[in-house]
Amino acid sequence: MPKTVFDVLIDRIDEHKTSATEFLSDGGAKDFASYKETCGIIRGLNAARREIEDLSRNYMDESDD
Repeated sequence: MPKTVFDVLIDRIDEHKTSATEFLSDGGAKDFASYKETCGIIRGLNAARREIEDLSRNYMDESDD
């Protein structure tokens, strides 16, 4: 099955999330503000991923009807 736009978006979000996680694990956050900002980015990416998964599921359900 070919990739949908939802799959591409989820892949890109996962890439950004991995990058932010690696930034933290490599000690990239030099202060608490930077740490908090990066955690907020990860939290936002997780929320966006859930929304896209919901949209994808709804879209697929509608196309099955």
